[in-house]
Amino acid sequence: MKSRLPVIFIIITVAMDSIGIGLMMPVMPDLIREITGQSLSEAAVWGGIMAFTYAGMQFLFGPTIGNLSDRFGRRPVLLTSLVIMSLGYLVFAQSQVIWLLVFARAITGITGATLATANAYMADITPSEKRAASFGLVGAAFGIGFVIGPAIGGLLGQLGPRAPFYVAAVVAALNAGFGFFFLPETLAKEKRRPFDFGRINPFKALMRLRRVPEIGGLALVYFLFTIGQNVYPSVWPYFTTEQFGFDAKMIGISLAIFGLFMAMVQGGLIRMVIPRFGEWNTASAALALNAVVMIVTAFISSTLFLFLLMPVMALGIIAAPAMQGMMSKATAAENQGELQGVLASVQGLAMIISPLLMTSLFRSFTGENTVLYLPGAPFIAAAALCGIALSILVFSRARPAP
Repeated sequence: MKSRLPVIFIIITVAMDSIGIGLMMPVMPDLIREITGQSLSEAAVWGGIMAFTYAGMQFLFGPTIGNLSDRFGRRPVLLTSLVIMSLGYLVFAQSQVIWLLVFARAITGITGATLATANAYMADITPSEKRAASFGLVGAAFGIGFVIGPAIGGLLGQLGPRAPFYVAAVVAALNAGFGFFFLPETLAKEKRRPFDFGRINPFKALMRLRRVPEIGGLALVYFLFTIGQNVYPSVWPYFTTEQFGFDAKMIGISLAIFGLFMAMVQGGLIRMVIPRFGEWNTASAALALNAVVMIVTAFISSTLFLFLLMPVMALGIIAAPAMQGMMSKATAAENQGELQGVLASVQGLAMIISPLLMTSLFRSFTGENTVLYLPGAPFIAAAALCGIALSILVFSRARPAP
């Protein structure tokens, strides 16, 4: 049991990151309107600014957090981030002006970048051949947190729009205390390297991947896949309302079910599929499956068929840990933190681009002046991105070594 406590801590920490995202959804419109006195439409603009801020902070600070963990160890970075996260939630709960909310969102975005350190910790304690499955377990924790987050937020929101943030602050603080007593350090001092400011620029970190073709190509595939995969959180509420007439309750139910299927895939199925078929084969098949499923989703008209398709939609997420496993194997032990930091920046950049791209496409193909009415247009674009990613993955492997 003692040996499992660090893994439990990592799972709770990652889940806290996603719960923090999800619990805001039900109460954020009321909280913004309470603070600003503005209409719902104007409150939505501020909500978009905060989403952009969160993703932007994760992109900018992913390499910094990863490099700090390579310099000082995983333990202090994780514990410090949890303490700051707790304080950030308290700022949310106490805010009386809108810019303080934006500031709090930036703080939680920075602390949310500890997903990189969590993955580095798992890489430290896991044999290379089992890392993909461990990354899948971390992904499952994130998925479960994202499912229960909105439920917790909606329930606590009955006590007021600030109540969920107080609870989140307490849970983050308790997890920091748990880690203080039970989380050992996994990065030996002889494997630590000096902190290099040249490595923390996320754009330079991405450009550095060109020096390692195996990693650079996979990182590009991972980037395109992440943009495409984020079509679901980007346009799902709008698409299902337009295409199926979903109300808020049905949107919530559909997202919860989808999230549960994703958690099942990441936490269980990955451990059977990747060892049996290999990381490259798994990633290739998952990218192809994503492209097909997204095309089908774009033209689907039956609510029943949509729910029946969800397990197949969720299966496509298996591409991410498979690609992470391949990149981790090709990276030295002392650079695992940096790798995960770069991947966090790749993901953060994709999460900045995807909502803007997908919602713009949705507006273009559903507006009054549209030439072609097609609510599923964002899914067609996402399918194209997955197809391009698959082509790059196949070409990279087929290309002869120089």
